[in-house]
Amino acid sequence: MSGEEASSSGAGFGSGGAAIQCDYSSNTNKHERSANYNKPPMFNGDLEMFSWWITKMYSHIIGMGEELWDILEEGVGNLRLDEEGVALDRKAHTTEHKKVYKKHHLIRGILVASLPHKEYLKMSDKSTAKAMFTSLCSNYEGNKKVKEAKATMLVHQYELFIMKEDESIETMYSRFQTLVSGLQILKKSYVASDHVDNILRSLPAKWMPKVTTIEEAKNLNTLSVEDLISSLKCHEIGLNEHKPIKNPSLLL
Repeated sequence: MSGEEASSSGAGFGSGGAAIQCDYSSNTNKHERSANYNKPPMFNGDLEMFSWWITKMYSHIIGMGEELWDILEEGVGNLRLDEEGVALDRKAHTTEHKKVYKKHHLIRGILVASLPHKEYLKMSDKSTAKAMFTSLCSNYEGNKKVKEAKATMLVHQYELFIMKEDESIETMYSRFQTLVSGLQILKKSYVASDHVDNILRSLPAKWMPKVTTIEEAKNLNTLSVEDLISSLKCHEIGLNEHKPIKNPSLLL
């Protein structure tokens, strides 16, 4: 049996060939918990990356235990902590208090380890992981009114999106994707057919014959944005081939 086959069989063997029972799940869980604690997803302070970081952090913490995420969202009840998150009356804790405090200490450490120093300094006076997390979300997502204002502005930009006359399909699509990403961060998302309709509406007059062809040949409700962009890029190559050359000397 090869080394790979022995490994995949799930059993270890001693020199005499007798099977040795190993608790692989226990060992793996301990290793994973250690790795998760030491390597949380890092936040670099980029506003556009904040939503993605939250998603990664949620998966990371839930993988260690749902109760840890609950502490991050709900806090630690009546436990009294100082600015560093250290219990003020630790000796008076009940057994249940000690369990909660230990979990809070773990989740606060993960949160601190995931932040650059300049971000940590902004909330160094926050004693609990919940207070730190709430402060982060407030700084990067804004309050409800600010988020609603941003969403309204982006929706307006989305509905009025237009491809520029001198713009390539690649450049136009890059701008469109940035706009859609901003809407997703603010929980204002559209389905693929909305994107297809919007892109087709945005094209300049010279693209109208191609738009008509696509509308007649394709089911716009099932056409993917990727297929649409691919088709438009192919047509763009043809348009560029028939462009008049501005400087005739280039032909010489």
